[in-house]
Amino acid sequence: MMLRRAAKAGPWLRSLRSERGFCSSGTEKIVASVLFERLPVVIPKIDPVVYAFQEFSFRWNQQYRRKYPDEVLGKGDARGKGDYQIDYVPAPRITEADKTNDLKSLQRALDRRLYLLLYGRAYGAADNKHTWHFPEKVYDNEETLRKCAESALESVIGGLSHTYFVGNAPFAHMTLGPTEDSPNVPAFKRFFFKSQLRQVNSGMFNHSFCECNHCHLGHII
Repeated sequence: MMLRRAAKAGPWLRSLRSERGFCSSGTEKIVASVLFERLPVVIPKIDPVVYAFQEFSFRWNQQYRRKYPDEVLGKGDARGKGDYQIDYVPAPRITEADKTNDLKSLQRALDRRLYLLLYGRAYGAADNKHTWHFPEKVYDNEETLRKCAESALESVIGGLSHTYFVGNAPFAHMTLGPTEDSPNVPAFKRFFFKSQLRQVNSGMFNHSFCECNHCHLGHII
């Protein structure tokens, strides 16, 4: 019985596989946007509340810790006193880009995430005004929606060799359309993909055809 039903459903399943597409009306566009981020380079500073708790926890545990003989503890203190020791100087957290507030530089805000924003005409913007937006592209019969997102990012940075797309599916989407303030905005759906920078290249985003900034979440909000 199950085999006969599967056989009857064969042409119907084949027709679904042959016609690949996305659920959308005929006039509704689909836009793929890329949230391109640079991960923190250094460990963020610990929160004062967390530091106070860790300090209290350490002092509390010191009261009940096991005491070892002095000769055992002395062996640990004798380690690392040879001529091979070097003076370790940590790299500064504040860079020249931080001091000059260079938003186009990746060598800034090393303990935070940076996101790539473009200034120009975003699809669906009211009155075609220039706004800050993520790299985007209108879907145009690409093989997958991720391919469309990759094309959007590649058109900005020139290549994807130093990037990593997190997953094949978008992590968020939103449906937009005309409003009372902007009745001429077309109806469309925007899908967001996440991509990360694997290697920092100082000259990667020096493009003359667009203005781009690398902002952290505080700037976006």
